[in-house]
Amino acid sequence: MTKADGTGTYQLTAEERRVAAGRDLIIEVIASLMIPLIQLFALYVIIHGALGAGGGFQGGVILASSFILYVIAFGITGARKRLPESWNTGLQSLGVYIYAGVGLVCILVSLGFVQYLNYWALPLPVAYEMRRAMGMDFVEIGIGITVMATMTSLFFDLAWKEKEERKEVKESNEGGEKK
Repeated sequence: MTKADGTGTYQLTAEERRVAAGRDLIIEVIASLMIPLIQLFALYVIIHGALGAGGGFQGGVILASSFILYVIAFGITGARKRLPESWNTGLQSLGVYIYAGVGLVCILVSLGFVQYLNYWALPLPVAYEMRRAMGMDFVEIGIGITVMATMTSLFFDLAWKEKEERKEVKESNEGGEKK
């Protein structure tokens, strides 16, 4: 039920806004329960990717799918407010910096000794095997962040374009009816 505020305008309740946007309460509740679990599974895939099936790319795609589920359940405008383009660009850069930074630190500390998996050269206060494992994890995290941000950015770009095209078609249909 709408209610009048002090200015004489009517404000919609949360339920009325949800119904007006064409969203379903069951989908919103299930999505709000599933999104954290999907994100947790994505982190598991990213971290354990160096030792088994999975890795940064697969985990990044799973992580991006949680944001796409958010868009499906709550609408694109709410999702864009939750993850603005500036954050997405920053996450893309952060992932690349993590990935490249681990490699550069290994090259610099090992005095230019370039070898596959020379993560042993990372200046961490742990044993050789742990440095190597942590180096692989950092690389996988960098890849996962970059893939997640790129996939989410692609989805938002395609979804906004479709939304704008629908709006243009609707406006052209309304303009033709007025004539």
